[in-house]
Amino acid sequence: MRTLYLDAFSGISGDMFIGALLDLGIDFKQFKTELAKLNVPGYHLHAERIAKSSIYGTDFDVHLPDAVHKDAGFIEAIPAQHHEHSHIHEADHGHSHSHSDEVRHLKEVEAIIDHSDLSDYVKTNAKRVFTEIAQSEAVVHNLPLSDVHFHEVGALDSIVDIVGAFVALELLGVDQVYSSELTDGSGFIKVAHGLMPVPVPAVMQMRVGSSIPIKQNRNLNTELITPTGMGIVKTIVDQFCPIPNDQTIMQVGYGFGNRETPQLNALRVMLCEKKN
Repeated sequence: MRTLYLDAFSGISGDMFIGALLDLGIDFKQFKTELAKLNVPGYHLHAERIAKSSIYGTDFDVHLPDAVHKDAGFIEAIPAQHHEHSHIHEADHGHSHSHSDEVRHLKEVEAIIDHSDLSDYVKTNAKRVFTEIAQSEAVVHNLPLSDVHFHEVGALDSIVDIVGAFVALELLGVDQVYSSELTDGSGFIKVAHGLMPVPVPAVMQMRVGSSIPIKQNRNLNTELITPTGMGIVKTIVDQFCPIPNDQTIMQVGYGFGNRETPQLNALRVMLCEKKN
């Protein structure tokens, strides 16, 4: 039985998770071939082994057209009588503001996944993550779930990150996932409409009814756990604990985050096998 262990000493995001799994040795060409079964154009994948703090790991990113800002995620479709514009809250990397009418609702994202050639495992779990994030945003912004939607470009970035996470897990042949407690930053992060507390509201909302352990690093005034990362954790982790004594660590991988922090900003993962 193969176990994946997440050592989330610097939080988790979608690209950190995929980068860490690629660092364990997943063939990048095979990963791209499988992800292409999503049948959605308009993106380019980048993965490179680099060193940060003299530690080598994999930097993974989804490149989108230069003319647009990819970090636009959820839009809260507030009725015009309440607000003169819509708000965007990015689901993985940062925050931005837009007036674009190009949006995808949750049902449309689910339809893209359902109509793809991906495996049932990838489809089912990717939709679970999207639903987790959308439900949390709906509560935070006091909206019906049907009104929560993605900006066109932010949706593409999120779709590739979330679907890619389960493509990578399937290629790795993991049977179960354990994790350490998660670490987030603290303080506030600046968004288009002011300062947002860390953990960000969507992540905090996803903690409701769960027993996911999170500690805050008071020395880091930034977001470390993104809504995408939290959604993945809620979907895949079977148990939060130290590495069990009956597991032998076979490989270690690192996936780097985009934020520059005073300490190593990476997700460390261990591929383990049960001792005979």
